[in-house]
Amino acid sequence: MMQRYDEIKQRLRGSIAPVITPFKENHDIDFDKQSELIEFQIENGSHGISVTGTSGEPSSLSVEERVLVMERAMKTIDGRVPFAPGTGSTNHNETMYLTKKAEEMGADAAMVIVPYYNKPNQQALYKHFKTVADAVSLPIIIYNIPGRTAQNLEVETMAQLVKDCPNIVGAKESNKDFEHVNRVLLHCGRDFLLFSGIELLCYPMLAIGGAGSISATANVAPKAVADLHNAWFDGDIETARRLHFELMPLNDVLFKDTNPAPVKAALGMMGKIHPALRLPMDLPSEVLQTEIRETLVDYQIEVAKQLS
Repeated sequence: MMQRYDEIKQRLRGSIAPVITPFKENHDIDFDKQSELIEFQIENGSHGISVTGTSGEPSSLSVEERVLVMERAMKTIDGRVPFAPGTGSTNHNETMYLTKKAEEMGADAAMVIVPYYNKPNQQALYKHFKTVADAVSLPIIIYNIPGRTAQNLEVETMAQLVKDCPNIVGAKESNKDFEHVNRVLLHCGRDFLLFSGIELLCYPMLAIGGAGSISATANVAPKAVADLHNAWFDGDIETARRLHFELMPLNDVLFKDTNPAPVKAALGMMGKIHPALRLPMDLPSEVLQTEIRETLVDYQIEVAKQLS
């Protein structure tokens, strides 16, 4: 089993695209568009695919819908790149169920978020993640995003989990505290898969030994995000740094409202999806939509005259 974990540590690197969940006008899931989006990612060089993470609006999906989205992604990917769906929830039993489902369908790893809203203490977080990890042999990537969960998984807790659970192989850190992410690698081991979930820290995290990023911007500009990682891994530091700064205006505009609203607006302008979110989420203001459109044009991304 340890060989399997070592193998995924070699394979699961680079730009892991957190693909959005597309909806039809009636707000049903558009599975055909989902497959098209995944093909768009693979064709443009994304190194892996995730679904039903933050960008996939998991809180707006039923548990059954999340399973269907994972299954469609698994079928579409067909082993071409690693697949690491988000299986976490604010509910422990749902997390267990979804993580087991991911293992049953043959996912390469599962991304499990720190439970949101509940604000568990560190001991409770340890019990939660250890119980999930012990229930499967699937490699687990902990998803730490304190800005949305209202609780930070402290370095000491993560290090203890890594020590006690051999299948906890990495973390997506959406933590703006760069000291924190440095200490994650120090205490969890230099071979620990550290993924950036903060767009402006994707390049800096590579510099300290990160494995890659799980960046919402990859939905809109998959090639540029993948090329940044390719350049870094090829030792072309100047190109990686250039792409880092070139992507900053796009990163900025895509996070002027809550993710994935700006991303869905952008994909609608690009003609990729019908730009719909389920309430309580909704599209950005007209002012921000104009700014998004102007930014896409600046990046020479073809856009339609009106949102589809």
